[in-house]
Amino acid sequence: MVKIRLRRVGAKKKPSYRLVVADSRAPRDGAFIDVIGHYNPLTEPATIDIDGEKALSWLNQGAQPTDIVSKLLSKAGIAQEPKPAKPVKAVAVKKAKPAKAAAKKPKAVAAKKAKPAKATAAKKPKAAAKKAKPAKATAAKKPKPTKAGATKKSKSTKEPT
Repeated sequence: MVKIRLRRVGAKKKPSYRLVVADSRAPRDGAFIDVIGHYNPLTEPATIDIDGEKALSWLNQGAQPTDIVSKLLSKAGIAQEPKPAKPVKAVAVKKAKPAKAAAKKPKAVAAKKAKPAKATAAKKPKAAAKKAKPAKATAAKKPKPTKAGATKKSKSTKEPT
């Protein structure tokens, strides 16, 4: 897809932009097809210089302007900025249950549905009990015996002779 977008040129902290026609897969400051104008936001008011014939020819060929470029084109009087579509609110529709169908259900079916609910209620405390189990207490490590069965002493515990 071909896009009309801004390409940054200029020094560090002093941006100015070229309006270019480029493939949408190309990087921002990478390869481009055509330069159709330039934009300098630092001047008061901002300088917008766009070749209207080139811009309209690319728009007619199907090039899609980015949001900022479409605003710049509308400020320059070349193309109108597309109005954003109003969001449509979805309305949830609840279906009413027929009264006859509810009356025809036997009581046994209603009782069967109630049993699983009680069973799940009974399982919940067990699950809570499993979570509440204390972690295994780790025993303090005992020093391993050496060859003669004596325990190893660290260097700091030796008494001077």
